[in-house]
Amino acid sequence: MYPFRVSEADKLEDPERLKWLSPETVVAALELRSDMTVADIGTGTGYFAIPMSRIVARVYAIDFQREMLELLRRKLTNETNIELLEGSATATTLLDHSCDVAFLATVWHELDSRDAVLDEMRRILKPDGTLAILDWRHDVERPPGPRIPHRIPMAGVISELRGWQIIRSGNIGSFTYLVQAR
Repeated sequence: MYPFRVSEADKLEDPERLKWLSPETVVAALELRSDMTVADIGTGTGYFAIPMSRIVARVYAIDFQREMLELLRRKLTNETNIELLEGSATATTLLDHSCDVAFLATVWHELDSRDAVLDEMRRILKPDGTLAILDWRHDVERPPGPRIPHRIPMAGVISELRGWQIIRSGNIGSFTYLVQAR
């Protein structure tokens, strides 16, 4: 695993990012409802967690880097429905069947034990819950994102989701794709 460096967290807040990956566009694609609970795993500085919190009942903002959670904590104003949790994609600390959506944004390519991650997602998701994986396209040059050889094509992610029903998949934003599965 090659975690995003806290020292580069300003890149997560760069206004240019809004041009090529609008959080509102991604959040709209998730079809969230006001009665839902979402786990934003690898939340970083809350680029998606904060917009999600304006729609859903609860957002669990999970990151294994305490410093990232502290940066997010400083940004929070009225978002009382965001709970910050130190955890990882394989050990979220969430209760069994506690989430309607498990969202992993631009972290899938960084995860070493993706089978263990999928086991954890099965554990935390409600029986009709949705797994949403947003990651980097391999067919567009950087920047932004990791080097092309480090990216996982959308078809590769779909093939890793053995036993999951793919609900939808496709490009979203200029450099990313979204795969949703149950």
